[in-house]
Amino acid sequence: MPISFELTRNTLNSREYYHEVARGQMRPISRKYDEQEHDLPVEWVDWYWSEGRKPSANRVDPGQPTDGMIQVCVQAEELCWGDAALYLRMPTPALGGSAVAAAGTGEQRERFLSRFRAEGGHPIWGAMAITEASAGSDAAAIQTTATLDEASGEWVLNGTKIFCTAGEGASTAEGGFVVVWATVDRSAGRAGIKSFVVPAGTPGMKLVGCEKKLGIRASDTATLVLEDCRVPPENLLGSAEVKKRGPKKSGDKGFKGAMATFDASRPIVAAMAVGVGRAALDFVLERLAGERVEVRWDAPASDRSAVERDLVEMQAELQAARLLTWRAARMIGLGQPNNLEASMAKAKAGLAVTRITQKAVELLGPLGYSRKLLVEKWMRDAKINDIYEGTQQINQLIVARRILDYSSSVLR
Repeated sequence: MPISFELTRNTLNSREYYHEVARGQMRPISRKYDEQEHDLPVEWVDWYWSEGRKPSANRVDPGQPTDGMIQVCVQAEELCWGDAALYLRMPTPALGGSAVAAAGTGEQRERFLSRFRAEGGHPIWGAMAITEASAGSDAAAIQTTATLDEASGEWVLNGTKIFCTAGEGASTAEGGFVVVWATVDRSAGRAGIKSFVVPAGTPGMKLVGCEKKLGIRASDTATLVLEDCRVPPENLLGSAEVKKRGPKKSGDKGFKGAMATFDASRPIVAAMAVGVGRAALDFVLERLAGERVEVRWDAPASDRSAVERDLVEMQAELQAARLLTWRAARMIGLGQPNNLEASMAKAKAGLAVTRITQKAVELLGPLGYSRKLLVEKWMRDAKINDIYEGTQQINQLIVARRILDYSSSVLR
């Protein structure tokens, strides 16, 4: 089926709304919370919980067609044009919610996600805990264990998780939750990896601190320790059965079901990268216009100045990343497998935003390197897009496997 990138009126209205939010709510406090790392951006969190998440807030007419996941990516791009770290600090189900949606039952989705749609209450967060000191890109190397207590039927989790985005809010705010990846059988490798929803405040799950980071400093990137942390059997996403060989039984989503989370989330991360890159490019073009420097976009390549050549390349990188992102997002709405396209979008966007923001700093000279402008912050914020949700190298490896039709055991 052909994929069209002509946006619906609903998406265009939504984009306009979120751009206003980014400009009016996020940009004014962007530098403040970059410098006050780990402080909760109260004014942003409270505004979003009371106003920003209302169904009527984003100017979408429920009677008109929408663009599905592309609309979600457009929202992410606009808000990260405002501030990527504040976007990550929004009280939402986030990556934990994506895991529940991808691998959970209808009852689990209702139980854990409906509270984010309910009006009133206090801000809550969701998160996913995967990374460990010895298990970064290779999620199958996870050492955190989940042991079934035969007497009570509960699962007992033990291990340490690091670099958990939104982990502070998700583990401490009443109503929040963390989706923890753990192995029920180390000898089974990937087949033994399961996902467990651990509600905030569960005894045995302890927040031990947040990372001090180069960029996205307003985001709470947490370390969580699990010590005899007990969760009920109904909090296991998918089946507890470990099948090392043979066909997978219906309903047993296991490791593959958990990994499917990334096929939905990687286009969103790519859109976030596009938003940061666009912020930097827009700012450079605005400064040049203020100095009455004209950019000749349609001039022959041989006639362009060095600055014009840089700007054309930056714009091309941005557009390519956006179109790859929208393609991967559209495939979700069409019910098509998008593992290849999601990784292509994530790899391209991570590389593009790194190049674009570095070039923006370079073009602005010493002023771009100073803290007087937000450009140096965007350069710092950009690099994480090349790392989390699968590094550049991991996503390129996935792309190679899909194109060549090689398994992970053949192409490593």
